[in-house]
Amino acid sequence: MENAKVLVIGGSRNIGYYSAVRLLDLGATVTFLLRSPTVFDQDETIQSYVKRGKALLIQGDALVKDDVSRAWLKAGQGDDDRPVDFLLFTVGGLPHFSLTKGFVVSPPNLVTQSLLNVLETLPSAHTKIITISSTGLTRASHKALPLLLKPLYGYLLSEPHKDKCGAEEVIAHCAGWSWDARDSAGEEILGADWENRIIFPGRGQLKSIVVVRPALLTDGECRADVKGSGAYRVKEGDVECSWSVSRRDVAHFLVEGVVKHWQEWEGKCVSIAY
Repeated sequence: MENAKVLVIGGSRNIGYYSAVRLLDLGATVTFLLRSPTVFDQDETIQSYVKRGKALLIQGDALVKDDVSRAWLKAGQGDDDRPVDFLLFTVGGLPHFSLTKGFVVSPPNLVTQSLLNVLETLPSAHTKIITISSTGLTRASHKALPLLLKPLYGYLLSEPHKDKCGAEEVIAHCAGWSWDARDSAGEEILGADWENRIIFPGRGQLKSIVVVRPALLTDGECRADVKGSGAYRVKEGDVECSWSVSRRDVAHFLVEGVVKHWQEWEGKCVSIAY
């Protein structure tokens, strides 16, 4: 990872942040696209890397295509013409509770539209893309949830999960993966004629991608820092009895598993849980 170029979108907190710090510790140069770069003003870890030129803070909004395009350009700069090595896409809004809809995020299509902007401006087919989704989004994945979690996913988290489902539909289209039309997030999330927005990668052309579906996320410590990767379970498709996993352990897998062993995970949609 020494001198790898990484663009992180959605890295101000949680999985994106923890992953970015791990990548910085390994010697990568990490460019953050942030609506408010001041979020890191008091962060001694990030500021130490900013002073060394290893962390770059770019102000912008993933919902604005020109901002995303500018972030790609900044992240790709360096002493060589090598494109961005990795994109870490962990966009997610701060939900608020509605009595009629459960937890909601504004705008309701934040993740999907941000991802469309990322793919629409993707400058190189050589960039490896890692995106964060969730278990329980599709009909098949929902069936694999523990019984007690189904009401939580089916009602309280249904609105933000519809957005993540839209993002997965976009990826399935670009990667050439099968997709059940009954799981479509619809025009409200995807937008009209969304398939024609992406010239490259078109249908089936996106190969360098990994989708990670965590179980119910917690703020617990990173168990894998003590126990190794055996602290959590990872499986292509759905992990049975997937109750929860900490954000820090997901970040551990993204870096120690996916980034370091890309060929093992490339082109897969995997779930992670304890």
